[in-house]
Amino acid sequence: MRVLLIEDDELLGDGIASGLRLAGYSVDWVRSGEDGAAASALQAYALIVLDVGLPGMSGIDLLRRLRNGGCVTPVLLLTARDTVGDRVQGLDAGADDYLVKPFDLDELQARLRAISRRAQGRATPLLAYADLTLDPAAHVCHRDGVAVELTRREFSVLHLLIEHCGRVMTRAQIESALYAWGEEIESNAVEVHVHHLRRKLGAALIRTVRGLGYTIDARP
Repeated sequence: MRVLLIEDDELLGDGIASGLRLAGYSVDWVRSGEDGAAASALQAYALIVLDVGLPGMSGIDLLRRLRNGGCVTPVLLLTARDTVGDRVQGLDAGADDYLVKPFDLDELQARLRAISRRAQGRATPLLAYADLTLDPAAHVCHRDGVAVELTRREFSVLHLLIEHCGRVMTRAQIESALYAWGEEIESNAVEVHVHHLRRKLGAALIRTVRGLGYTIDARP
C-alpha cells in the first residue's frame, strides 16, 4: 500500500516514514504543501498522512484544495493543536481522521488501517476471499486456518488483488501501488511475485488476462 507523507519536520517525518516502511507500506515523503499537491496530482495513493502546520500552504489549505479538486484518498491529519475547534476545522475540511502530536506509531498505523477499511466499505479488520484470510495489521495470510508464509511484497500483491477482485490490475498499477520513489524495480518483479503466490496458494487463484494484467475473479 502506497502512502503520501506530507511533513516538514525532518526528525518526525523520518520516524514516521521508517515506521510505515517497516510495517509494509511504501512511502513517498514530501516537506511542503506545494510538493504534496504536486505529488497527489501525479500519483494515486492509498492513503495520505498530512501535517497541519506546514510552511507556506497549510495542511488545512492543502486538504481543501485536494477535496475541491476531486481527490477522495483517505487523509489522516497530524497536528500539535488539540482544541475542539482545531479538530472540527480539520474534519470539516475533509479529513478522515485526526491525530494529535506526540503519538505512538502503532496508533498511527491502526488509524490508517481503520480509515482504509472505511474507504473500502469494510467493517472487519480481516480481509477474506474463499478459503483465504488476510490480516493487514499482522501481515499474515491463512488458508483454511493454516498460516501461509508470504514475503512483504507477495502479501501486498495478494492484498491489492483481493481488494480489487473482479477488476484487472495492470503491471504498472501493481508496481505503482508497491514501490515508492527511488525504489529499484526489476523488470519482471510483478511476474515473479505472482508466480510465487500461485506456487504457494494454487495456480487458479490469480488469473492472467493476456495483454492487460492480472485479476482475482469476483468472490466465489
